[in-house]
Amino acid sequence: MPNSPDSAAQGDLSDLFHRAFRALRHSWVEQLAPFDLTPHQYRAMAALAKNSLDPSSNDGLRLKDVAHRLRIAPRSATEVIDQLEDKDLVIRTQDPLDRRATLVQLSPAGFDLSTKVRTARRGHTEEYFGRLTARDRAELARILTQLGPE
Repeated sequence: MPNSPDSAAQGDLSDLFHRAFRALRHSWVEQLAPFDLTPHQYRAMAALAKNSLDPSSNDGLRLKDVAHRLRIAPRSATEVIDQLEDKDLVIRTQDPLDRRATLVQLSPAGFDLSTKVRTARRGHTEEYFGRLTARDRAELARILTQLGPE
């Protein structure tokens, strides 16, 4: 029924979701500022950190793989990695399997910073989503998993 209260709420879902996302992103930007990181830089670091914890991984990721994991253009990934390299948070090395390719991995300082930020983010996440009951958080996680890309 187009005029039911449920349909009005459904029509506003994208606006409500966008508003919640903007609030969360704004708080995330503020949280990353003391670490001198942007959200894109942190996401790249998190992808590299996750790769370094994977026993089957090699000694880094190719830039195209970083771009793929972040769902951004390869040129954008290059810019982010350049910024992280300028801060001595990543190391580029030649791919031993393909001399034309470059591998990127976190430097020791980058790994340490990534761990600190991840810990801070975990606390922030608990605080932000603490307004919801455990059941609501579980339901939100279920719904977002269902809506997210595969």
